[in-house]
Amino acid sequence: MEQEYFEKALDWVKKRGFSNIKANHEDYETPAHYSRQGDSEDQIIPDISGLKTGGKSYIEIATKTDMVHDRVSKWKLLSLMAARKGGKLYLLTPRGHKRFAEELVKDYNVNAEIKSI
Repeated sequence: MEQEYFEKALDWVKKRGFSNIKANHEDYETPAHYSRQGDSEDQIIPDISGLKTGGKSYIEIATKTDMVHDRVSKWKLLSLMAARKGGKLYLLTPRGHKRFAEELVKDYNVNAEIKSI
């Protein structure tokens, strides 16, 4: 993940009033990870997590990838976890990546809000 995208994403999170921010980034505490039952090797760690209005939200930096299945699986899990915790899944898209994220969300019925960074 490019450092520049992470900086923009963290800036976006801070400006929107999230608290208890955790990020998969050297300057922050790592967010809680999830793994499939019986599979401790395949851990899913959100890029960023934070609290807002009492709910826990997950923030992913959505960039183009050839590993579509893995990306969609991660987003679906994080969307489900956010919904259970009263939050949302936000997909932050750098310039040139928004259409990719929109198509995946639409094609795979992922419950997420797409924002440009």
